[in-house]
Amino acid sequence: MRSDAGTVAQYLRELPDDRRKAIKTLRTVIRDNLNPGFKEGMQYGMIGYFVPHSVYPDGYHCDPNEPLPFAGLGSQKNHMALYLFCVYGNPTLESWFTKSWKATGKKLDMGKSCVRFKSIEDVPLDVAGALIARVTSDDFIARYEQATAGVRKPARKKATKKAGKTKSKKAASKKAAGRRIR
Repeated sequence: MRSDAGTVAQYLRELPDDRRKAIKTLRTVIRDNLNPGFKEGMQYGMIGYFVPHSVYPDGYHCDPNEPLPFAGLGSQKNHMALYLFCVYGNPTLESWFTKSWKATGKKLDMGKSCVRFKSIEDVPLDVAGALIARVTSDDFIARYEQATAGVRKPARKKATKKAGKTKSKKAASKKAAGRRIR
């Protein structure tokens, strides 16, 4: 479930006690192993770890106003999740991670980059920490740029004000062209 919390502390306060304990435990592991060049904050309605614009001004190609996401930690309706953007598109790192996790005997419930878990006991914290520690911000940026080479990175959106309403330039130009805006 997406949170409207503005800070990590506020996000944690909103969680039920059992989930707060699990998320705080995994958060500590991530923070203890996070390399320089990454920052923690709220991103996409959960705790995010990202390359800030001060390090990587282009931001995330899907939304350049967002810093480049590296990992995320959230409480969803039916599970908690560790989002590992650092393994997405990196077959070597993904293979190491999945083999290391499975070697612990714990079940791995993973999509492309989302590891779902019900309790903190389901997570091999040493493997999660080792994964985070393996990736530097420079390596992550290089891998990201390699993976997105040829993908058009739109310029950051700038708002224009028209008739008392704020709209992006893209939305304003679509409306001017007579197309339906969604």
